[in-house]
Amino acid sequence: MPTAVAGTADASVAMRAGAEDSSDETLIARISGRDQTAMCALFARYRTPLYRWLLRIVRNKALAEDLLSEVFIDVWRQASSFKGRSSVSTWLLAIARYKALSARRRRREEQLDMELAESICDPAGDAETILQEKDQGERLAQALSKLPEEHRHVIDLVYYHGKAVREVSEILCVPESTVKTRMFYARKKLARLVDRDGGEVITARIAERV
Repeated sequence: MPTAVAGTADASVAMRAGAEDSSDETLIARISGRDQTAMCALFARYRTPLYRWLLRIVRNKALAEDLLSEVFIDVWRQASSFKGRSSVSTWLLAIARYKALSARRRRREEQLDMELAESICDPAGDAETILQEKDQGERLAQALSKLPEEHRHVIDLVYYHGKAVREVSEILCVPESTVKTRMFYARKKLARLVDRDGGEVITARIAERV
């Protein structure tokens, strides 16, 4: 009997290890078959970047956590609908963005005055808490918070999530030419918002990801 229990435990550990090493696409395929181990592995892999993405849009930690749960509930329910036309990370970011924008619209309708007050507050503190990066990263975060939303989202996806123009286009549902235009103006504004040397380095690092 102890041998059987040990064998079961070893098999469970092996399954978890296998899930952690699997590709995103493999995990999604397994999730579509109701594999909870694969679901846990995908959650562990993407919960932090998705939470940060949600938080930058809704600017509310509790709401971002709730939306994160909703995103993975949708993944559990809709994994079989994933067709592989984009990467799994792009698919997840698109789901998260849709939910965040929907939630923000609801909040605006229900609490317009509160939403306005929150939008006036300096978001630099939140950015520093989220990013926890070195001096250059902190300056970029502060400058990023001052960009128009449409420019901020493009830089966010390219710089922090490593997305190419095509993938950003899919996530934001805009043409690639629009992404490139927003990127051009965002880089110019960022260079003005940070000091000259830092601006050159930051915009160069962003350009590498496009």
